[in-house]
Parts: sequence; structure tokens; C-alpha cells
Amino acid sequence: MLVRLSHRVSVERARLPIILVAPSMIVVFGVMVYPIMYAVWLSLFQSNPILPGRPFVGLGNYVAMAHDPEFWHALGRTFYFVAVSLIVETIAGLAIAVVLNAEFVGRRLVRAIAIVPWAVPTIVNGLLWSWIYNPDYGALNGLLKALGVIQNNVNWLGSPGLALNMVIIADAWRETPFYVILFLAGLQVIPQELYNAAAVDGATMWQTFARITLPLLQPALLLILILRTLETFRVFSIIYILTRGGPANGTMVLGYLAYQQTFSFLNFGYGSAMSVAITAATIVLTLFYLRALALRVEY
Repeated sequence: MLVRLSHRVSVERARLPIILVAPSMIVVFGVMVYPIMYAVWLSLFQSNPILPGRPFVGLGNYVAMAHDPEFWHALGRTFYFVAVSLIVETIAGLAIAVVLNAEFVGRRLVRAIAIVPWAVPTIVNGLLWSWIYNPDYGALNGLLKALGVIQNNVNWLGSPGLALNMVIIADAWRETPFYVILFLAGLQVIPQELYNAAAVDGATMWQTFARITLPLLQPALLLILILRTLETFRVFSIIYILTRGGPANGTMVLGYLAYQQTFSFLNFGYGSAMSVAITAATIVLTLFYLRALALRVEY
């Protein structure tokens, strides 16, 4: 009797984790896995909802994508957007986190204010910066004219190269607090004894930062790079609100190009192929980060 009871208890204990995890796994499958699988399947067809039939083309959409100059231009702009965004946001976020980690009066209030931009919805952030960049009554032109930096209003979103960089600034303003939160969390767990020992050994501020702070922030840095790369590589909302891919396709990144092909031109198969390419690129970049930072991820 005791053996049966013990066996039943062990079976119930083995089932409990499965029961607890099952709802979340169902949600993940429905929200992430199934759409990705469906996009892969749809990319093998020439699909247009207003045309009859759905011819199977195999890898035809991927071959067409490989020979599409606009795809490669959009890929280059996307890599530029990702690289510049990560560099700007990482440097700014780390600098702000180091300052907020120091002891000063009103630190809690300043910390709360520093994360306010991250609480702003993406749509609201885009509308806010569209007003700031407005060439006629925008706050940026007004400020720079008041400071004597410019004499005439500048159309910040009027030229391809300038527009892409201004979109990066708008995106960085909202996303930098995310870096601050994670870096600040990483700084909180670094033992103060290490800094005290470095001070006793006569280490300079830069040596302390390079030999203690940066190495111990690698886990936080890895997490930030992975999450933000996944997000910036498929950037869409801020582009849609500010520029719609213009001017002259100067801000046409992969995410918006896939949206345009799918919902504007109704090339569902081709748009799905681009979505699959975006997913594959983010996986490759994630693996690159894991290898470059020499961190072992335990599953």
C-alpha cells in the first residue's frame, strides 16, 4: 500500500511541472511558433488574396528576394539602424546607470524620472517626435534657432540620410531607459569590496571601470544586446509613424518593406519570405553575441 501511494505521489509530482507550464507553452505556440511556421509555409507559395489559386513556387520567393536590389538596400539600412541604435543606447544607458548608481540627494526621484520615456507607448512616442521634427513649428527648430545654431528651419525628415538618423534618435530616446534599468540592476550586485580593493591598489577611475565594472556587467550586456537586436532588427512602428519608409526609401528598413509587400502590394508569399529572412537574421545575430562574449548559456 505504501509503495503504491509513494508511486502515485511521485507520478503526481512529475506531472505537476507539466501542468503548470502547459498554459504558457500553449500561448507561446499560438502567438510565436504557429505564426512562424505558417509564415515559412506561406513563403513557399505565390499568394495574393485577390487572385485565384495559390501556386506552389518552392524557394522562388527567396530567389526573387536574393535578386531584389530593394531588399539588399533595406537590409543595409536595417543593419545601420541596429548598429547605430545599439551603440548610442548602450553608451547612453551605461553612462546614465553609472550616474544613478552613485549616492546623491534625490536619487530615487531621478531614477523614477529617467525611466519615464520607456513608459511612453511607441505610437505616442512617434507622434511626439513628429511634432518635434516638424519643419514649420517643431520644437527642435525653435530650440536651435533660439540658441543661434541655425538661422532657417530644417526639414529633419526631408532627406534620406538625415531622416534615418533622426528616427534613430527618436527610438533611442524611448529605449535608453531599458538599458538603464538592466545596467543599474547589474551594478547593484557588484560587491563594493572590489571597488575598495581597487582604490587601495591605486587604480584610476577608468581602470576600475574597465577591469571591474565592464567584465561583471557582461551578463546584463548580453541580455540587452539580444533583446534589443531582436527588437531593432524588426523595427516598424516608429518608421510607420514618422516617415512611412521615405523620403526616397531612405528609411525603408526590412520590417517596413515586408509590411509594404504584404499589405500594400498584397504579395503575401514574398512578404512572408522577408519575414522569415528577418527571423533567421536575428537568430544568427543572437548566436554571434553568445559566441563573441564567450558566455555559456545553460538550458
